[in-house]
Amino acid sequence: MNEDVRLTAWVRGRVQGVGFRWYTRAKAKEIGGLSGVARNLADGRVQVVAEGPRDRAERLLEWLRGGDTPGRVDGVTEIWDTSRGGFEGFQED
Repeated sequence: MNEDVRLTAWVRGRVQGVGFRWYTRAKAKEIGGLSGVARNLADGRVQVVAEGPRDRAERLLEWLRGGDTPGRVDGVTEIWDTSRGGFEGFQED
């Protein structure tokens, strides 16, 4: 079963000021079926919240970890939860 989920991922590395949020939004739209947000945090990380089918959220997480992102990703920490809604499309904040 491919239920809707909420993925929250915190991305560490050189991920601010390099277009990381824009590319994350573009990748989420390319994958399709995801809504959510990518936002800069004060500590230099980027937080990505994505909701949609689990297999699509897993594809986004693989991309975040995969080395094809702008900047430099040193690590990604994630948690999974049930989808809560409240997002319209995928935004960068």
